[in-house]
Amino acid sequence: MTMQGKVVVITGATSGIGEVAAARLAQQGARIVFVARDPGRAEATLARLRSAGPGAEHRAHLADLSLMADTRRVAAEIAAAEPRIDVLVNNAGAVFDKRIQTSEGLELTFALNHMAYFVLTEGLKARLVGSAPARIVSTASAAHQGARLDFDDLQSTRSFSAMGVYGRSKLCNILFTRELARRLAGTGVTANCLHPGVVATRFGDNAGGLLGFVMPLVKRLSISPEQGAETIVYLASSPKVEGVSGLYFAKCAPKAPSTAAQDDAAAARLWEISERLASASAA
Repeated sequence: MTMQGKVVVITGATSGIGEVAAARLAQQGARIVFVARDPGRAEATLARLRSAGPGAEHRAHLADLSLMADTRRVAAEIAAAEPRIDVLVNNAGAVFDKRIQTSEGLELTFALNHMAYFVLTEGLKARLVGSAPARIVSTASAAHQGARLDFDDLQSTRSFSAMGVYGRSKLCNILFTRELARRLAGTGVTANCLHPGVVATRFGDNAGGLLGFVMPLVKRLSISPEQGAETIVYLASSPKVEGVSGLYFAKCAPKAPSTAAQDDAAAARLWEISERLASASAA
């Protein structure tokens, strides 16, 4: 597999599976453009990318992806700076022990784990279509199993549990991918999502509460970031998935998600709501 001359935009690349995936794609010859929130971590990741893929002008953009306005801004900056984008990897995400509302009025898990995917993808879609064949890869999770969306309470105002809300956000990722693939049909741009496995990363380190206590115990039984990154790299670069779209993968193979994650009516409804939320934040 080679990514020589390809441009890959990736979020969540300053640690964990995102950083490993970015480095591996850089080793294959890709130029990596990533979004980070912390300047120090961004510089550290740039140094790793320059070592993995010397000679390529890897670039970092700073933004808070939990805010739709900032995500829209950074998408516009990337689109203006990059004449072509071959792969977009939506990977940034987190879990929170308590309900936090963003300044835009969204529950933080929903905002970061779902709306950031939606807004960034919309902002870069024209570049991806213009660069076709191109790919969109989104990190979901097996945590979607058992989750159901309450369209009357997507912001979890009536009830909140950290893993319940996280699972619903990952269900959103799969439904988003299905509807995105449908809308991109015929453009030469594919959209797939994945379960990376339960990975020992910084994920959940700042969750707080009971979750912050449990996560270190879970990580003792988890796979490494190197193993967790494999399916991201596969979907971003392998010729075996050229033209494949709208699927959910685990261990580099298609896998059927939950029944709720195959609900095309729910996928279309989530898209319409997400579009309204994004438009309202731009007003």
